[in-house]
Amino acid sequence: MNEVAETHGVQFRILGSFECWDGNDRIRVGGPVHEKVLVTLLLEPQRVLPVFRLVEAAWDENAPATAAHQVRKAVAELRQRIPGGRDLIVTEGPGYRALTAPTQVDLGRFTEGLKQAREAAAAGQSAYAMTTLREALALWRGPLLSGTGGSVLSAASAALEERRLTAVEQLFDLRLASGEGSEIIGELREFIDAHPLRETLRGQLMLALFRSGRQADALEEFAKVRDYLIDELGIGPGDALSELHNAVLRNSPELAPPQLPAAVPFTPEDKPSTLPYDLRDFTGREAEVSELLGFVEEAPGSGPLIVAIDGMGGSGKTSLAVRAAHQLAENYPDAQLYIDLRGFTPNGRPLSAGAAAEALLRMLGVPGDRIPDDAEGRIALWRRTMSTHRMILLLDNAMDDSQVRPLLTSPTETLVLVTSRALLVDLDAAHTVSLGVMPPSDSVALVEGVLGRTRAQNEPEAVAQLTELCGHLPLALRIAAARLRKRPRWTVRYLVNRLRDDAHRLAELNSGERSVEVTLRLSYEGLAAETREAFRLLGQHPGSEIDTYAAGALLGISAREAEEVLEYLLDMHLLQQHETGRYAFHDLVRSFAQNLARGGGTRRQPEAGGEQHAAADGDDEIMRAVGRLLDFALAATDAACDLLFPGRARVERSGPPTPTAELPPLETVEQARDWLEREQDSLLAVVSLAYRWEMDRHVGLLAANVVFPLDLRGRLEEFRELGRIAVAATRRLDDAALLRLSLSNLAVACWKLGHLTEGIAMSEEALALAIGLDDRRGEAKDTGVLGLLLSTLGRYDEALPRLQQSIEIKRQLGAERAEAESLTNLSSLYAEWGRYPEAVEAATRSVTLSRSIGSVDKEVEGLTDLAVARIGLGEIGAASDLLARARKLAGEVMSPADLSLVLALSAEVADRLGESAQATEWGESALHLGDLSGVPMREAAVHNIIGRFHTRNGRYATAFELHARARDAASRIGYRVEEARALAGMADALEQMGEREAAATHRESAREAFDAMGIPTSRAA
Repeated sequence: MNEVAETHGVQFRILGSFECWDGNDRIRVGGPVHEKVLVTLLLEPQRVLPVFRLVEAAWDENAPATAAHQVRKAVAELRQRIPGGRDLIVTEGPGYRALTAPTQVDLGRFTEGLKQAREAAAAGQSAYAMTTLREALALWRGPLLSGTGGSVLSAASAALEERRLTAVEQLFDLRLASGEGSEIIGELREFIDAHPLRETLRGQLMLALFRSGRQADALEEFAKVRDYLIDELGIGPGDALSELHNAVLRNSPELAPPQLPAAVPFTPEDKPSTLPYDLRDFTGREAEVSELLGFVEEAPGSGPLIVAIDGMGGSGKTSLAVRAAHQLAENYPDAQLYIDLRGFTPNGRPLSAGAAAEALLRMLGVPGDRIPDDAEGRIALWRRTMSTHRMILLLDNAMDDSQVRPLLTSPTETLVLVTSRALLVDLDAAHTVSLGVMPPSDSVALVEGVLGRTRAQNEPEAVAQLTELCGHLPLALRIAAARLRKRPRWTVRYLVNRLRDDAHRLAELNSGERSVEVTLRLSYEGLAAETREAFRLLGQHPGSEIDTYAAGALLGISAREAEEVLEYLLDMHLLQQHETGRYAFHDLVRSFAQNLARGGGTRRQPEAGGEQHAAADGDDEIMRAVGRLLDFALAATDAACDLLFPGRARVERSGPPTPTAELPPLETVEQARDWLEREQDSLLAVVSLAYRWEMDRHVGLLAANVVFPLDLRGRLEEFRELGRIAVAATRRLDDAALLRLSLSNLAVACWKLGHLTEGIAMSEEALALAIGLDDRRGEAKDTGVLGLLLSTLGRYDEALPRLQQSIEIKRQLGAERAEAESLTNLSSLYAEWGRYPEAVEAATRSVTLSRSIGSVDKEVEGLTDLAVARIGLGEIGAASDLLARARKLAGEVMSPADLSLVLALSAEVADRLGESAQATEWGESALHLGDLSGVPMREAAVHNIIGRFHTRNGRYATAFELHARARDAASRIGYRVEEARALAGMADALEQMGEREAAATHRESAREAFDAMGIPTSRAA
């Protein structure tokens, strides 16, 4: 199938930051997941990409359990948001296919351009090849998703970058072959600085230098690259570069440039206009507009009419020139051309006259093969073309007279409008219009036009003061009026009071030098003092995104007030927004904000064990803000975990309750689940922030909450790392109670990951602390965790009394959730030991307790263990019913690894009931639901269960392989019962395959292991 969706009006730009356009309207497709999924599809149009490929692209190796669901949801939303999206992204088989035409995606046009350029070059059509290459390379704005797409998209970006560099080298070859030399030296040096190992670029630079009469520089360039290659790679230059070096040494005539043809004027067929749009609310400047129009109407002579408009940055030079050009357009019908000469542009070089001439010729539609390749030839053709036409030429943002003068000619009927921050005194015959600040009356009119006449006229005195504070500068006036318009509750007087102390406002607006920092500082210093403070404090948030509630906590204001601050910073382009209600810093902006905060003072280290910092004045404000954020995170996770994990015990807090910021809506289980899912990464970052600030009590308390959702989502390595951070922080704090809790949680993470020795050490230390503190709840938990670890090691005689003791204490304390959890652990021990009636009793009690407190996650665990016990008793029908209920409830309350176990058990039960198709489906799902390698206990159990299923169905080789993998996982962590079961399963498979000797060896090893654990061989499976 090669259908292409009929959505050619929709355009996608993926070579850089992602953009989707429907005509002139930009389409917001959604958040990062939406963009990654769509970009991945657009990289391979017309190909079906399975869901798992899209999951990898969106999350790399850290996909959540719901990743496949989220991908399907993202695709559904993309289809809704993109015009014609249902025909653009189609479902086929295991995945999706993007039915885009090559012209719809910039990558498609890029690829086609490179292909056409290669073909044209091969056919000797060098001019056309260069034009096509330039057009293709102009599409490149950077790596996919600006380099934020993750490893999958980064790999694709690297391949595309190699294609781009190859095209750049081809273009330089063509330009050199057409006679260019000195014109490309600067461009070549820029590419070499970014890619110093590319010998082709080095050779092209040597040739360009040689042809510019700089033989010594060409030889020096060879010496540089030779030394660089030896230092970096231990090798010398390649043969091609060495041969070029020898040719330069010999001054070989083969390196001479070719002769160039003379330029011929060009007559455009169309009437092109590239003027920017005229501002609808253009205000004031009547005298200047009238002066300019009057000069044009009355000016005599045959030379070009030149009007030079100068003034400070932000004074409205371009707006004035554009308005005049539109009003005069009818008198200059051949063309109206606009070009930015980039005289005062951040991080940009002024446009050379040759480059400007080429751009202007292309605007007129001059074919690429008609444009000379050397700068002088292009300028000559432009001046000849200009002399034969009646048009408007707007040269914006000129650096000085020398940049403009080569583009002018006489005689001509062209009107030339030039804008510059500099007074162009040496531009002969030019009429000068110098713009200062606006008169007070025009300033007021501009504020009224943006803010609204009624609101402005209600406070005429305040509006007048506002225009003075803005220096009557149009840009500042527009910013101030827009701020008021977006905040209808603000009075003009309120804004005047906020701006009155802003000492650096106008000085920064007058800045003539621009860099990233200066440009950001320009926006930053233009803010009111309160907003500047908010910007600095918001930069302390460690997550990739921030919502209004977390922002309110940092700033010490309500979420609604924080939203106003965030929206304003968004309007000022100091924040970005990928999803409604959530805001993000660009990395450079975040660095700028944090540098501002660090500039306030040097942080001093606190005293050992102290919760508070002895900080310099500049840090006090930030520390208070971070403290508010931590209090908010603690209160929000308390509320969310109480809803999601009913019956859990909150950690007791010392001291009076801390007032917290406004919390998000956390009134239902769904709201709590969604909030934790959305904020999980930010919460981890917040804990790390607290640790860096040595706010160790917050670290311990917050970690105790955050481990719950990590455990639920199966993010066990992060669970363990968080536990280690909490242990380190609470040791530093010297708080025995918090240390005990942190050790206990770390022990649980170690158990789940199979680090049993470390887990036992942690739980024994925690238990000793609990006994020393007379902490009965802690003693109950840590005794149970220790019993669980010992049980996993097959030390049932030691584990059983500890689990029983833990259950008894928890029953006495009324800790029903904790008791239910320990009862499932006890049931698992009995089942592994082959004592199935006792396993049934313990699991039944666990299920009853869990239902009584509404703890769905613990109920599912109890149902699973009860099913295991029923299977052990041969009650397959009862086990099937239990597992059906477990699957129904599992939904969002079970980790992928635990759900894999439920599915594996379901496959075993279905198989025993004769439901082979259903058993096969569940068995496959159990093995592929998630990556079990990070959860070795579940990996061993699941592979053993599915291995026995395959043995029963005659697939012995597959069974043997699964049991072998189970043995490896179990032996790696010392999970003795599953290791023995794996050996027994391998023996069964080997025996059926006729390898009786090997089977006997494995069976004997299994028997010895079961005997050592006291498990009757007849009940071992």
